Amino acid sequence: MLTNLEHLGLAVKDLTAATALYTKLLGQEPYKQEHVASEAVDTVFFQVGGSKIELLAGTSPDSAITRYLEKKPEGIHHVAFEVDDIRAEMARLRAEGFQLLNEEPKRGADNKLVCFVHPKSAGGVLVELCQSIKE
Repeated sequence: MLTNLEHLGLAVKDLTAATALYTKLLGQEPYKQEHVASEAVDTVFFQVGGSKIELLAGTSPDSAITRYLEKKPEGIHHVAFEVDDIRAEMARLRAEGFQLLNEEPKRGADNKLVCFVHPKSAGGVLVELCQSIKE
């Protein structure tokens, strides 16, 4: 079951400029910056109430974010929801007919296991499922 809006992912071309813009807009510094090598992205996170804003910038030409920005303008890339049991939620969504982009959850940014739901099966929106990793 989806338990919370975890974050909005925003695709940006220039992470430094976008970080400065959102620092001014939100009136606060980001709480985390992270490189996710498996996705070829750099991320910056801002806490906004009970949710977050994630800025994403591709670090290579084959990054999904770089490819996305070749076709679309900067802005909302995905909506992420927190789940308690990502594997159970993946099974539930598959049974409901949703197309998942991952067969298994993978490690994402901000200490999460993640899985994406294809926009074609989610009303044109890329949806991310996130489960906190207990360490």
